[in-house]
Amino acid sequence: MASGFGLNGGPNRCYSFWQETLGCYVVNAGDGVEGKMKCKGALEDYYECLHHRKEAMRAMKMQAAYRKAEAAHPRELAAAPEQVRSLGLIKRTDKVAEMWTKLPEEKQAEMLANIPEDKKEALLARLK
Repeated sequence: MASGFGLNGGPNRCYSFWQETLGCYVVNAGDGVEGKMKCKGALEDYYECLHHRKEAMRAMKMQAAYRKAEAAHPRELAAAPEQVRSLGLIKRTDKVAEMWTKLPEEKQAEMLANIPEDKKEALLARLK
């Protein structure tokens, strides 16, 4: 804590925590080591304000949990190939049309269920 002033001239972001810590030490100075132990919480708050270690650790744990959940269900939210083809992002090839004709009708119906009616006719025309 150099001056207590921030970059823009006002008090820096951790100055209030520093004042709380300093006040605790002044009040409990006569108790020796026991007095310092009473100020441990205030000192932790001040260090967290300065370094954000607990916040960073919490964020890392949340990111790890998110990545683990995403790895457990990798393609759950991904677009189906039929949906991408209907957007015109993948060009139809003869192999795709051939594979489509080999699919059972139930599977074709299941795949077409997610496609809007106006797009469905155009897609079927391109596949046949």
